[in-house]
Amino acid sequence: MKNKVVLLSLACATALSANTIKSIEYKDVNKISPQILNETLNMNVGDELDENKLNDAVINFYKQGYFEDIKVINENGNLKLIFKEKPSIASIDIKGYKSRAEDIDTLKTVLRLKKGSMYTEKKVKEAKEKLLSMLESEGYINSVVETEVEKINEQSLKLTFNVNKGDEIIIKKANYHGADKLEQDEFDHVTANKEKEFASWWFGQNDGEVKIDQLKYDARRINDLYYEKGYLDAQVKEPFLDIDFASNQAKLDFFITEGEKYTTNDIKIYLDSSIVDPATIYPELKLIVGNTFNIKKLRQDQDYIKTQVANQGYAFADVRFDLKKNEKEQKVDVVFNVIPGKKVYINDVKISGNNRTLDRVIRRDVYLAPGDLYNLTDFKDSTNKLKRSRFFEDVQIEEKRVSDTKMDIVVKVTEAPTGSLMLGGGYGSYDKFMVNGSVSDVNIFGSGLALSLSADLSARSNRFELSLKNPAINDSNYNGEVEIHSTESEINRDTYDSTIDTKGFSVALGRELVRNLYAGARYRLDFISENYDYSSTFLSEYNTNVANDPDFAKSHQLYKDQDYTSSSITPYLNYDNTDDYYFPREGYRAGISAEYAGVGGDSKYIKPSAYLKYFYSLEDLTELDWVLRLKTQMKILIDNGQINQGDSLYLGGPKTLRGYKSYAFPSNEKGYKTEPYKNMWASSAEMSFPLIPSAKMRWGVFYDYGMIGQDTFNDVERSGAGLLLEWISPMGPLQLIFARALDDEPGDDTSSFEFSLGASF
Repeated sequence: MKNKVVLLSLACATALSANTIKSIEYKDVNKISPQILNETLNMNVGDELDENKLNDAVINFYKQGYFEDIKVINENGNLKLIFKEKPSIASIDIKGYKSRAEDIDTLKTVLRLKKGSMYTEKKVKEAKEKLLSMLESEGYINSVVETEVEKINEQSLKLTFNVNKGDEIIIKKANYHGADKLEQDEFDHVTANKEKEFASWWFGQNDGEVKIDQLKYDARRINDLYYEKGYLDAQVKEPFLDIDFASNQAKLDFFITEGEKYTTNDIKIYLDSSIVDPATIYPELKLIVGNTFNIKKLRQDQDYIKTQVANQGYAFADVRFDLKKNEKEQKVDVVFNVIPGKKVYINDVKISGNNRTLDRVIRRDVYLAPGDLYNLTDFKDSTNKLKRSRFFEDVQIEEKRVSDTKMDIVVKVTEAPTGSLMLGGGYGSYDKFMVNGSVSDVNIFGSGLALSLSADLSARSNRFELSLKNPAINDSNYNGEVEIHSTESEINRDTYDSTIDTKGFSVALGRELVRNLYAGARYRLDFISENYDYSSTFLSEYNTNVANDPDFAKSHQLYKDQDYTSSSITPYLNYDNTDDYYFPREGYRAGISAEYAGVGGDSKYIKPSAYLKYFYSLEDLTELDWVLRLKTQMKILIDNGQINQGDSLYLGGPKTLRGYKSYAFPSNEKGYKTEPYKNMWASSAEMSFPLIPSAKMRWGVFYDYGMIGQDTFNDVERSGAGLLLEWISPMGPLQLIFARALDDEPGDDTSSFEFSLGASF
């Protein structure tokens, strides 16, 4: 291109006479501003026409990459430059590779192609090569990518990539030569290329697809696995893949020298005790003297030591380790050397990606501010807290070194849709047909305020609620909420139906005491109406019994309609250090509270309650996206003068005991008035697996156990188990629960299917 430019400009220059420039005109140019055109030409009206300057200008115009051709015409000092611009890419289509629109959009980003960008053959060639490389990395051999360029007009064109996937190679046999001390299943947990298993279509089974780009890493992964098991002399050579193109099948061979297993003999940490005393670190190390050496635990210890040093402001601390092997006795000494560097202070906190959320709303959840001494724990906790806010789909906080003692914190967020208009429905075995609707925004105008109006209607219950929440009043550690509600719940028994109608409001004020620990109190005022409707058959039998025995009515009382007021205050203490609001993978949620009813009103009781939830990702152990979830909760009702029937504790349903209907216990099928149940305890264990990760859909298995009683906890003991499908939808968490009661008894209200919207584990 450069030769063409020179020849063109010289040809033009020979036709030019050495005269004064009277005018300058640019024609057919849209992609460069007049200011840039003038600066590139570097000549003005009134200047003498300079052949060298004109030649340089044309070359510089070509270098900008926007033009296919440039013509220069001089008419008696009237200089005219005519441009032919390269066309823009108006449309990009990729056929035959991905089907989902989201995947295609991601693919275009990877290929560095976008609408409006300049078309060049080089750019298209690079995109084509990238596509072929991606196909090969996914195990497709001899793929073909063809390009079509369709001209729309003089300025734009349509670009189409037609992908013909090649043959998919399947590993029929994987051999691990020399592996006597580890099993193939253990290798399968760490390698990307695995032997095809029976029923490969089933979840968790190996499909055997070759991943070419991962082959070079699989040997290192196996080597690392041996180091985790203590085999420090293990050596794994690069694998050999033998492909039979006639059948599109392959054999994979790994060649392994195992060596002997080492135990940890001694651990030493060389660290300036004025920064952190090594004596406080030794008890927390994962490596234990006398146990088998494990490289994974060593790296965890390395990270732990760095965290302790970095928490003192030494952000650039370097923790190195040295292994001193005694090959004769198969023992190893571990030596950590810590080079702390200098203390680092925060220079600035920069925020990007927040088109809607105010900067101050983000900054209040970042525990590091300009002038602060660096702290690695603060750095990690800031990321988790921002993720729990529900404002962002993704949060990335980066460290940008300014000098040996200064650092910028760069917060990059991807905002999530926080406002929603939802109308949905479903069917549950207890509530029958359900309709749900809500209008909500958890981040009004980017202020962090949450406003919600919701309604749930079904055959058994109606609920309306309006709430306004402020998680940080005036950006302080205080939070508050105002809520108005109206609920109507129906409980159906064989002998009677009861309806509890509640209308009221609540006001709450809380404060973050220390990181992730919140304390506060909620005042609640409810106006409650209880109505009971007995069956005619039951009333006939009851009246007959009363007529035959006058004392029968004293020992067999019926529920009576009543209206009463409940006025209560509930102090609470909550802890939450999980890494996400809707779908945490690690951390705890815990809380204790004690509702005191009797601040006026008719109900007089004390209701202590406590809960604990634990989340643990097994990805580090299994390299699979499995999440273990455990939950336990307990409630006690203490009579302090008056307990009404609506104050009773209940067991059953999605929140306490799946496999049984909501309000299943106490069952009270006889229909006579009984004392409210005052003790309840329920626990759940779940294992969650990915289903469609891109759509935030998962499935899981669960086991629930619960008990409830009047004066003890175990008057009724039941358990249930089953499967669930969960989807973090734009409307909130949604669950389909398929459950089975494991130890139900005759008369129990069981439930095999539940639909839950808005509830999470």
